[in-house]
Amino acid sequence: MFFRPKILDCFSSYNKAQFAKDVLAGLTVGIVALPLAMAFAIASGLKPEAGIFTAIIAGSLISLLGGSRVQIGGPAGAFIVIVYGIVERYGVSNLLIATALSGVFLILMGAFRLGTLVRFIPVAVIIGFTNGIAFLIGLSQIKDFFGLSIEKMPAQFFPAVRTLYQAADTVNLFALAVASGSIALIIFWKLFQDRLGYLRHLPGTVIAMVVATVVTTVLELPIDTIGSRFGGIPAGLPHFEWIPMSWSTTQFMVAPALTLALLGAIESLLCARIADGFIHDRHDSNQELMAQGIANIVTPFFSGMPATGTIARTVTNVESGASTPIAGIVHAFVLFIIVLFAAPLAKDIPLASLAAILMYVAWNMGEWRKFIDLKQFRLPYRITILSVFALTVVLDLTVAVEVGLLLAFITFIYRISSLSRCEIADAQAYPALANLQGRIDAYRIYGAIFFGAVKLLEKIEANLPTQTLLLDLKNVIYVDSSGMDTIAELAHLCKVRKVNFIICGLDHQPYEIAQRSGFIDQLPNDCLYPDIVSGIEAVTHS
Repeated sequence: MFFRPKILDCFSSYNKAQFAKDVLAGLTVGIVALPLAMAFAIASGLKPEAGIFTAIIAGSLISLLGGSRVQIGGPAGAFIVIVYGIVERYGVSNLLIATALSGVFLILMGAFRLGTLVRFIPVAVIIGFTNGIAFLIGLSQIKDFFGLSIEKMPAQFFPAVRTLYQAADTVNLFALAVASGSIALIIFWKLFQDRLGYLRHLPGTVIAMVVATVVTTVLELPIDTIGSRFGGIPAGLPHFEWIPMSWSTTQFMVAPALTLALLGAIESLLCARIADGFIHDRHDSNQELMAQGIANIVTPFFSGMPATGTIARTVTNVESGASTPIAGIVHAFVLFIIVLFAAPLAKDIPLASLAAILMYVAWNMGEWRKFIDLKQFRLPYRITILSVFALTVVLDLTVAVEVGLLLAFITFIYRISSLSRCEIADAQAYPALANLQGRIDAYRIYGAIFFGAVKLLEKIEANLPTQTLLLDLKNVIYVDSSGMDTIAELAHLCKVRKVNFIICGLDHQPYEIAQRSGFIDQLPNDCLYPDIVSGIEAVTHS
């Protein structure tokens, strides 16, 4: 079926025990999502409620309509750098347009069954931009971690570093103490979670946020809080509001929207694949993309931000016992209840604690061990991963991915072309060719004849025999149009020089493209043989 949410397949054997586990998992993930949603929104240059609203609305839609049983959707750390750049350059209103457009692109990707294509993006590119984004997230949180007096952080790398350097003498020791204590508590909680009894079910990020809030409030520490910077968060969901759109502004949002859509697709499908490994299931990638698209179209009309699948919350969901999308819907409902009844308490949450949480998220988000192990990989892999990382940090994600894909493409062509080879058949292997070299030559080609390996045939052109040329294609697995043109040129050159042209072992895909191109029709009937042995016999006995 073209559009079939995974939730429809989960109720055939659903029971009360599964429902209880889903509810417990949803409750746990909802609590985990609260500080992360606010932190992601603040780091993106938005108000904290934008992250919570997105987690509620997009989270419920992605679970209800998605192609994964256990994936949790919402605001993600991967979007922080992109969203912050859009907000700084175009403003929040245009971010809403870009988010809605990205939703349209995601729906189109799913509708045209392009979900599997995302898997073709090389791992080196994914690691490079993921580590780059994680690095930029950590850089963006230095301001609140140290309590620096900076009115607004630039989005670009070098201006951001210069701004931080110029404000280095404005460190707020109270903010630094709260941030350091928060991250220490998170790490402690993670290390000793198994020894905490029932408390092990509570996430360390929530504990750190609560403890930091209590300490800041009781001691009346002079540091920034959600209340002092944003005035708190509203109790309840926002009203539906139309996004003002005009072609004069929307046309500039196409490129940012494509970036959001590409990143959202990669992040959500990677997350879904990780979840499949935990629950031994297979997600529907195209259905997931369409669900992500619908969520990103709807949330901007409720003042939300871009959403995608979130790895940390999805893993938490699975580890908490979730088995169906009901858990994701419960997680959104839990957040709604928290906003409805506990919103006033959020005003006292210190931003230094949220910065510490994001520092921890960024560290876990990056695959830093890959950098340590780089010397184990080939040079092209190292160049690709480091180039994507550097370009993500210094320029932007779009340029980094484009360059990374180009480098991966060039590397792939080089590797495949190096695997293709051409060997001349000698008299030792084929006694019938004894003393005939230069008059009758036979070549065996292995691998693929494509635009990156046509030089194999060009070398044969430079050393044509005087009487007959045999070309054995039995071990050729693929021929593209460029390769077929080169074979046709070789055949034509043989005809001009009055050299008999024999093809052996033409089969499968090479035979099909030879037929489609009309090459077969141009050949005489007596120049095609099933293998090189029969070809040599026919030539030497004629």
